[in-house]
Amino acid sequence: MLAVDNPRPSKLYQYADRSCLERSLTLGEFRLEPVVPEAGPEAGAQILPFRPKNPSAQSGSYLALRLTQSWDETRFDAEPDADCCLIIHDAEQFGERIHRAAQRALPNWAGIDAAISYGMPSPLGAVFSRARQLARQREWLFAWRPIQPTGAVHPILIRIGNIEAIAELRGKSN
Repeated sequence: MLAVDNPRPSKLYQYADRSCLERSLTLGEFRLEPVVPEAGPEAGAQILPFRPKNPSAQSGSYLALRLTQSWDETRFDAEPDADCCLIIHDAEQFGERIHRAAQRALPNWAGIDAAISYGMPSPLGAVFSRARQLARQREWLFAWRPIQPTGAVHPILIRIGNIEAIAELRGKSN
């Protein structure tokens, strides 16, 4: 795991279907999804190992877990099938467990987590950069990239164990 001067927030939130989040709470199941960052002029300034050797190549694919940094009831309407929120009360412990599980599943990958930069390039590159109009999302991203070029990247499921001691489920208020 790479260290960046970007401390984790005290809490993290994930909005999704209740049955999916119940599995996250009790079994610690989290799905890492492929993300292909948009190419941009900032690609050359990315922090290694997150900068592709050939910025124009699509081999810069990542596996990522997106969470948010705040409670926002509008996310229930924005996320398809979201009827529940997983609230992680100890983001530090959660982050360490996520990175350990990902390292076991992806031994030749580099991992990092940080806040998304909105409206300006992130020093971590395009995968951590989004348009200014999306700033309300306040996302926190856990991302992994293969150290050596690889073929197609597919979703994987990792398990970090029961997190009921550091997290809870909450439904929409009304």
